[in-house]
Amino acid sequence: MALRKDFFWLALNLFFLLSGCATFKPRPESFIQEGLASWYGPEFHGRPTSSKEIYNMNDMTAAHPTLPFGTYVMVTNLNNGLSTIVRINDRGPFVPGRIIDLSYAAAKVIGAVGPGVVPVRLEVLTSLSPPIRSPHYFIQVGAFTIEANALKLYKKLKTKYPNVFISSFKTEKNVYYRVRIRAKDRDQAFRLAQILSEEGHPVIIIEE
Repeated sequence: MALRKDFFWLALNLFFLLSGCATFKPRPESFIQEGLASWYGPEFHGRPTSSKEIYNMNDMTAAHPTLPFGTYVMVTNLNNGLSTIVRINDRGPFVPGRIIDLSYAAAKVIGAVGPGVVPVRLEVLTSLSPPIRSPHYFIQVGAFTIEANALKLYKKLKTKYPNVFISSFKTEKNVYYRVRIRAKDRDQAFRLAQILSEEGHPVIIIEE
C-alpha cells in the first residue's frame, strides 16, 4: 500500500526525483508514460483530494503529479496486461519512480492491491479529457470558521509573504475563511510549501 508523507519538505524533494525515474513517450495526439503505480485506500477514504473532491477509495480515480484534473487515463499493468480507466482528481505520488497513485478500486481491477507497486503504462484518453490549461497554484496555510483568527494569521504572514490573502468559502453550515498564498507556478508552490512547513505551518498545495 502506498504511504503518503505528511511533511511537504520531503514531498518536495521526492517530487523532483520523479523526472529522472519515469519514461515519457510523447506523441502528436497522445500522452504515454511508463513507470511504477502504487495505490492508496482506507487511510485517505473520506478526506479531501487536491482537486477538492472527497476521496472515495471505491471510485475509479487516481493521483498524478502533473496531468490536469478530470483527465481520463488508461492504466495497463505491464506484469499481467490488465487495464482500467481512471480519472485524475488528486496529486501524487511523491515517491521516486512512481508515476500514478491508484484508488483501491482501480488497483484491484488491474491486480495491484497485493503487490502494492506494479509497472504500468499510462495512456491519456484525449477524447474524454479536458484540454491542457495553465492552472493557478496556492498554498493554503489555514482555514477558520472565525474570521478574526484568519485575519490574525494573515497579518502574521503578510510581512514575509506579500501574496497572502483570505478567501471565503460558504457551505450549508459554515463560512470558512481560508488563508492562502498565491504562487506563480508549481515549482514555486512546492518551494513555498517547504519553507512554510519548516516554519511550523500545516500547509496544503491547492491547484485551481
